[in-house]
Amino acid sequence: MTQQESYPARRPGRRLFPDDDVPPWATTEGAGPPSGEETGFGGPPRRSRGDRLADRRRRRRLIAAGCAVLAVIAVVTVVLSQRGSSKPGEVVPGSLITTFLPGEIQKVPNACTVVPAASLQQILPGQAKQAAPPLDGGQDSQCSWTLDRRPVYRLLEVDIDAYSPSGLASGDGSATFAAIDAFSEAMQVKQNPGPRSGEPPAQVTSLPGLGSAAFSSVQVFRSSTVTDVATVVVRYRNVLVSVVVNGIDHSRDGHYGPVSASELGAAAQTVAQQVTAALTR
Repeated sequence: MTQQESYPARRPGRRLFPDDDVPPWATTEGAGPPSGEETGFGGPPRRSRGDRLADRRRRRRLIAAGCAVLAVIAVVTVVLSQRGSSKPGEVVPGSLITTFLPGEIQKVPNACTVVPAASLQQILPGQAKQAAPPLDGGQDSQCSWTLDRRPVYRLLEVDIDAYSPSGLASGDGSATFAAIDAFSEAMQVKQNPGPRSGEPPAQVTSLPGLGSAAFSSVQVFRSSTVTDVATVVVRYRNVLVSVVVNGIDHSRDGHYGPVSASELGAAAQTVAQQVTAALTR
């Protein structure tokens, strides 16, 4: 399998571009670029952290509601099947999984501390700082760092997300199947981002031997500013690890770049390996 899918990078409040290339929507006060409009900058539009967390809460409420309905159906089915029999009910093969299975992860490591300082210094050589307030919610942890020192501009983002059992997931509805579905969706979004996403299709490559499944992607955003975006997505059991490294390859004033897309990809893969290794400890 040489071509697979990809992953999104989103989070507000972080600077995708240096000071002299910052559009209004890229600041913490902005709510995002107008949908479908040309921003004039190379980085991908980002949704706000509030929007992302709201979507996640809505998704988990829907999942919980679906699981509750299915659980009621399962109980009714067992009760009806046991009527007229003194024998205890048996577990039906292929029934929906509603709890975490042995080996599945319910709490992920802190994304801000799991990346070694040496890796941060290598990717962001200089006085790097956090690009946005971190998030550490037990099952989801996010952290980002940025460096703006001409001619270098870098943005590193790490997202570690543990999935729960879901009545909307494929297979038996387990947390692992929920992560498998999310992994497949991430790859598909990278390969076919859609005409209104503002993103170019990515070059996607599978990464055998990393986690349970993994892929890398490279996108080049071309405008008055050219930005290279390297992404690595890893699934380990029921956890998805997403690492994104952005770099400005060329700015309109000529103060930034060039950047090597292969170096960005190698950096993203190194961090993804380190984060995945932390999940197995």
